[in-house]
Amino acid sequence: MKVLIKKTDNDGRLALIPQYVKSSWTIDIANHEDRNELGNKLLDADAVISMNWPKDMPAAPKLKLLQLPGAGTDDISFEAVPAQAAVCNVFEHEIGIAEYVLSAMLQWTIGIPRMDAAIRRGEWYGSHLSGPRHGELYGQTLVIVGYGRIGHEVAKRARAFGMNVLACSRTPRAGDGFVDSVRAMHELDTVLGEADFIVLAVPLDASTTNLIDERRIAKMKSTAFIVNVARGALINENALYEACRERRIGGAAIDTWYRYPPDGKIGDPSNVPFRELDNVIMTPHGSGWTHALMPRRCRLIAQNLDRLARGEPLVNVVRPVAAAH
Repeated sequence: MKVLIKKTDNDGRLALIPQYVKSSWTIDIANHEDRNELGNKLLDADAVISMNWPKDMPAAPKLKLLQLPGAGTDDISFEAVPAQAAVCNVFEHEIGIAEYVLSAMLQWTIGIPRMDAAIRRGEWYGSHLSGPRHGELYGQTLVIVGYGRIGHEVAKRARAFGMNVLACSRTPRAGDGFVDSVRAMHELDTVLGEADFIVLAVPLDASTTNLIDERRIAKMKSTAFIVNVARGALINENALYEACRERRIGGAAIDTWYRYPPDGKIGDPSNVPFRELDNVIMTPHGSGWTHALMPRRCRLIAQNLDRLARGEPLVNVVRPVAAAH
């Protein structure tokens, strides 16, 4: 069987798959910028590993699996994926992202970088000798918007710090020991007013674009701190910038952005100057990018290839094979 990887994805991230796969697969690389080459190589591909499937993708008549090497599906045109193919994704980033969230909240609350910079200048800022005092996470209220894998891992760690943890999700349900209950999304307006910290961990789609807008920001405490580790477009860019600039909320940690550099290296992440605000923590979409991430993901991708080869049910199915197939 043949699995096809686009040249753009052949950057080392998937290099461990041959070590983990146990069934017989040929791995082929296609230059996605050459449509003739891509089209020819898709003709006999049983599986494709890619985060992207555009509407004008060449025909893939033998395709049985579109395996995403990540979690997000916002670059997949599902109607263009052959009906006989399942679409699956992988996660495994929830551990690193949850640790990032706690780190961002701790940095905001304690301010170790600020104290470190001050004492290097000989200033005893934040000491018991002269103050000011810093806060604690203990007893603070955290609202998690989107209670999937990431939300669950964040809640687990936040509860260990003694935080009160609330969650909203499109699938409300009973508590799990880390949150008392998972509330429906229509309760978000009410829940936001209780939050000291807000973490966005919900997928981006038409219903969640600009989920946090000027109206909802107005419902937050003046000290509220937002952490976005999901997708930039969940928060209205200008509304967040103005709220932070005018200090109508405490601030924000932004890891997922509104613009990304074509070369992946150099480029402004926003249309507005967040970089000028001292109450915004900025990171380059790296919250889940840990040493352990790719080995975990490659192992799961290899297991799905093995399952496909053996005719076994696939895991992490986002869209199953159409009934007629």
